Amino acid sequence: MSDVLLDVRHLKKYFELRGGLLHRVTGHVKAVDDVSFSVRRGETFGIVGESGCGKSTTGRTLLRLLEPTEGQVVFDGVDLAKLGREEMRQKRREIQMVFQDPYASLNPRMTVADILAEPLRAHGITDRAEVDRRVSQILTACGLSAEQARRYPHEFSGGQRQRVGIARALVLNPKLIVADEPVSALDVSIQSQILNLLQDLQGEFGLTYVFISHDLSVVRHISDRVGVMYLGRMVEVGDAETLYNRPLHPYTQSLLAAVPIPDPTQRRQRVLLQGDVPSPANPPKGCAFAQRCPQATDHCHQVRPELQEIEPDRQVACHLYEVS
Repeated sequence: MSDVLLDVRHLKKYFELRGGLLHRVTGHVKAVDDVSFSVRRGETFGIVGESGCGKSTTGRTLLRLLEPTEGQVVFDGVDLAKLGREEMRQKRREIQMVFQDPYASLNPRMTVADILAEPLRAHGITDRAEVDRRVSQILTACGLSAEQARRYPHEFSGGQRQRVGIARALVLNPKLIVADEPVSALDVSIQSQILNLLQDLQGEFGLTYVFISHDLSVVRHISDRVGVMYLGRMVEVGDAETLYNRPLHPYTQSLLAAVPIPDPTQRRQRVLLQGDVPSPANPPKGCAFAQRCPQATDHCHQVRPELQEIEPDRQVACHLYEVS
C-alpha cells in the first residue's frame, strides 16, 4: 500500500468569462492554475494563502464539486477526474468535506438525525437500527449527545453546528476529509475546541485531512505539512515547523512577517509589499508574485518558476532557489 493517499498533479480550474450580445467566451479566470501536491496517509496537509488565491476552489475541485479543467486527482490509486458520475458518487464515501459556514451547510428543515442519516441511506445503508446506531456513535464522538439528534440546526450554537457538520462528514467512515475554513466562522474561544476535536477524531478514526485556511496560526497548529498558494499556484510546500521557522519564498516571508507576536518585547522585521494582487483573469507572464516582490529581477517578470524540490520534503517556486 502506497504511503501517499492523495496525489494532485497539475490541477487546473478555469472559469469562463462571457460577454457581448452573443454571450461568447472572452477569457478565463484561472482560479487554480497548475497545482501539484501530495498528502500522505494519516497526516494533515494545510493549504494557506490570502483570500482569492484559489484555496477553496482547489478543495472543491478535489471532490469534483467543481469539475477540473485539467490535471489528475489520484486518490488511493484511482484518478477521480476519470470516474463517471455514479463511480464518483460511490467514491465520495471515502472522501468528504467540512464546509466553512455551519449556518448555511445544514438543512434547517431537517433534524440532526435526518441530516446524519441522509448520506447513509444515499449509500445503501437503510437498516433503521444500524442507521440509529451509527448516528448515535458519531454524535458522541463529536462531543454531542444522542438526545440532541432530535433537534433542528437552529437550536444549536455555532460551534455545535460545526460539530454536526463534522459528524455528517464522518458518518460514512471516510479516509480523507477536506476541511474548508472550518473554524473561520466561529468565535475565537470555540475555534480551539473544534481544532482539538479534529485532531482527536484523526487519531480515533485514522483520518487524513486537507485543511484549508487563511489563518496562518491555525494552519501551523493543526498541520504536519503546509502548502502556500498565491494567485492559483502553489509557491512553497514543506514541513510545517520548518516552513514557519525558515520561510524561503518571498511571499511566505511576507505572510509570516504580518503575524502578530504575543511577546511585546520581541520585534519582527516587516516585509512591505508593493502593488496589488494581479487579476486571475489576466495573470502576469512570469512569476505571479514578481510585481510585488522586493527581490524580483527581469528574469522573474519573464519566466514562470516551476515548483521544484530544493531539499528533502521542501519545494519552492522561485528563481532564487533554482536547482541546475
